[in-house]
Amino acid sequence: MREYFVVFLVAAAVTYLLTVVAREIAIRTGAVAKVRDRDVHAEPIPYLGGLAMLGGLFAAYLVARELPFLSTSQPFVFEDALSVLVAGALVCAVGVIDDIFDLDALTKFGGQVLAVGVLVYSGIQFRYFFQGDGKSQFSLDPAQGALLTLFVVVTTVNAVNFIDGLDGLAAGVIGISAIAFFVFCYSLSVANDITRATTGALLSAALAGVCLGFLAHNLHPARLFMGDSGSMLLGLVLSSTAITLTTQFGPGDLSRAVDGARASLLPVLLPVVLPILILIVPLADLVLAVVRRTRAGRSPFAPDKQHLHHRLLEIGHSQGRAVLIMWLWAGLIAFGTVFASLFTGPLVWIGIAVALAATVGLTFVLPLFHRPEVAAAQPSDSEAEPTL
Repeated sequence: MREYFVVFLVAAAVTYLLTVVAREIAIRTGAVAKVRDRDVHAEPIPYLGGLAMLGGLFAAYLVARELPFLSTSQPFVFEDALSVLVAGALVCAVGVIDDIFDLDALTKFGGQVLAVGVLVYSGIQFRYFFQGDGKSQFSLDPAQGALLTLFVVVTTVNAVNFIDGLDGLAAGVIGISAIAFFVFCYSLSVANDITRATTGALLSAALAGVCLGFLAHNLHPARLFMGDSGSMLLGLVLSSTAITLTTQFGPGDLSRAVDGARASLLPVLLPVVLPILILIVPLADLVLAVVRRTRAGRSPFAPDKQHLHHRLLEIGHSQGRAVLIMWLWAGLIAFGTVFASLFTGPLVWIGIAVALAATVGLTFVLPLFHRPEVAAAQPSDSEAEPTL
């Protein structure tokens, strides 16, 4: 656990320092978010936060290779981690080009598919799913596994891109999700009495650190936006981290809860559903936006100011509070899913119910008692539209 904390701190510190460099590069190359009609930031903000994040991930990887415990792990732990980082570097490069030259959606999609190709070529793809009894399994042929991998990764990448609409929102949501997934990976290793050194735990610790380091520059008022280079990188690493879990645990491991109970398919399916569940709020926003725009006779990808975070501002939340509310929903979904898959008993469901009630109350009741002096008073926003 201590070495994972070191990985977390290294990722956070390096990302924090490199963000200053990324900001200077963005200014010199013209990668700046101009103020548009649908945006709520009042002045141009530099992009390219993804460069700092990528540097933080690689720094954490290199340090992890030298740590006493992690350095003695099985070779595939670092091999898989490196493959994820290479694919992340590729999709980040596509994002950098988009942040500077504004690529079309089809070109960005092609870059995402190419990055998934790197993952599949490296052996990081869905191959089989163990059933709840821990013995039988459902196998996928290579084509099916590759297509499912493509769907999960591309969906997550674009959902993260879509949620990048308020200062600190996307980085906070992904950071919370990464911490939840680390808890799942580490607890699963403890429950099965196997090595704590796994690719999933390593990457999720590094990813959480990267998000924390970037948040120091991205909280309102933001000095830098992550841009497509950052949102696509975060989406790919989060989803790939979940996929590595299915290749590094054996039959029965994913179906054994911490308290020894079996019987649930939730832990088995978690690597597939967690990235999507975590981003259920932005995905719901995406579906609502497509329906809303199509019914109005507009293109499904025509921008507007009716996203969920815009509505939170309209009902009386300040920019900071709207981001906090979205973080709470992300934490509720991520940790609720993880705890429900690891533990059994009424206390788990009571805790989730209490957290749900508190989150709903803060979302809809708090604005009735505490409104900012100027609702939505010039918050800053990267407002990235989905790349598909």
